[in-house]
Amino acid sequence: MIHTTAVIDPGARLAAGVSVGAYSVIEADVEIGENTWIAPHVVISGPTRIGRNNKIYPFSSIGAVPQDKKFTGEKTYLEIGDDNVIRESCTINRGTMQGGGVTRIGNNNWIMAYVHIAHDCIIGNHVVFANNASLAGHVTIHDYVILGGFTLVHQFCVVGTYAFTAMASAISKDVPPYLMVSGHMAKPHGLNTEGLKRHGFSVNTIGQLRRAYKILYRSNYTVEQALENLRILERDCSEVGKWVEFLGNTTRGIIR
Repeated sequence: MIHTTAVIDPGARLAAGVSVGAYSVIEADVEIGENTWIAPHVVISGPTRIGRNNKIYPFSSIGAVPQDKKFTGEKTYLEIGDDNVIRESCTINRGTMQGGGVTRIGNNNWIMAYVHIAHDCIIGNHVVFANNASLAGHVTIHDYVILGGFTLVHQFCVVGTYAFTAMASAISKDVPPYLMVSGHMAKPHGLNTEGLKRHGFSVNTIGQLRRAYKILYRSNYTVEQALENLRILERDCSEVGKWVEFLGNTTRGIIR
């Protein structure tokens, strides 16, 4: 399971069933869970923890030091969960002390070729990053988000659950849950209705979310006024509560 040309530091810990391809390098303080597959020509630096059943394709750099001038060699981490696919030439950096010390990726994510995930990013579960999507530092991506190819996300932004970004979207503010956005700079273009249907949202729930969208984006309310009305709508639709929570927590402001 370990190619003879792979270089694995004695301080690395590989569980049963891990496969490491030709010329890959696994450095010290790296832990890899059961049945994870590492292709040829992958470099994994520590401290990094990788879970089970992941697939990491050639020329990816996993766990390298952050691209942050403030970083001076502190012990920070990268944590990757289970059942993720990381395609060719992806770069995923460790955290910084200023950002909490860890970059974290959840489970069942599909990360396509040439994606960059910078220091201190927090990625949820079941996300899809299309080719060349790039996250600056301290970005948070919630569950079931899809980032279109060449999407760029500014540092400290948050993208809410089930949101969808079109190709080459440039995001400089927070993206509330359930939205479709596109453009440079990105603007809202309605609900991600097709995505919601695919994930089993009922007709009634989607209808309530349409009402919520109109309150937030088509009623000429301030965000504070919209939030008051969304709290009323939340009584009949718990999914609207995700918008209420998101708007209450945003620090960068939302795309409008």
